[in-house]
Amino acid sequence: MTDSALKASIFQRLHPRAYLERFVAEDIRPDGRPFDAWRDVSVNVGSISTADGSALVRLGETTIVCGVKAEIAEPELDKPDEGFLVPNIDLPALCSPKFKPGPPSDEAQVLSDRLNEVLSQIVPLKSLVIHPSKAVWVLYIDATCINYDGNVFDAALIAMVAALRNTVLPKATYNVETGLTICSRAAATPLQILKAPICMSFGVFDAILLADPTAFEEPLLSTTISVVVDENSELVSVVQLGPGVDLDGEDVLSTCISAAKSRRVVLKGQIP
Repeated sequence: MTDSALKASIFQRLHPRAYLERFVAEDIRPDGRPFDAWRDVSVNVGSISTADGSALVRLGETTIVCGVKAEIAEPELDKPDEGFLVPNIDLPALCSPKFKPGPPSDEAQVLSDRLNEVLSQIVPLKSLVIHPSKAVWVLYIDATCINYDGNVFDAALIAMVAALRNTVLPKATYNVETGLTICSRAAATPLQILKAPICMSFGVFDAILLADPTAFEEPLLSTTISVVVDENSELVSVVQLGPGVDLDGEDVLSTCISAAKSRRVVLKGQIP
């Protein structure tokens, strides 16, 4: 590392806000992107042979691996004709210094809840019924962050949706007399998917809207906005965390929704 690069690295660590402000003043971000530019996305499916469905996603340097495991259980008494989706994201200490060993962090729990809200709209729970009141499928959707470089919700949602679309369930038959469920891989069928939503997130820093924030930028943001759209660019949900913003009279939410829909069109051919 050169002397100037070392000084810049030390300044970045000691004065992160001032460091980012200097880049923003030059209409650029520390990683070289314009304010409205996105990082590259890559998706590989079926990489975990022991899972019923899986996906590996890279969003810039943020890397998520996701596996879907199907198990059989009894349905809830008040929902005898619905199965279960159980999404979970793990942010281990190995993926970033910001996370510590131990129980799931608050961020991981919040992300899992947000992911559950979106995923519950794409897989019809009635399609997971094997026999009403007796046996249903439980889909454990476990995502692990291998490398954290910001915007993990977007990456995790892509990984979970891709893994679900890769999921194949064996043919399950419930025997009323024995109370047992028999599964056959010979007659396996793909999981029923209603839509394939993905999320595009934005952050606000000093009245500037930044697309796809990095791990360095995230702690400096006053507001984040996440827009979820499906494969037809139809709006699924919008979540804003932080105070409302007014950027020179611009309707920020409309700007984010429009940009998200345009980005979804670009990604349509890249995401299985």
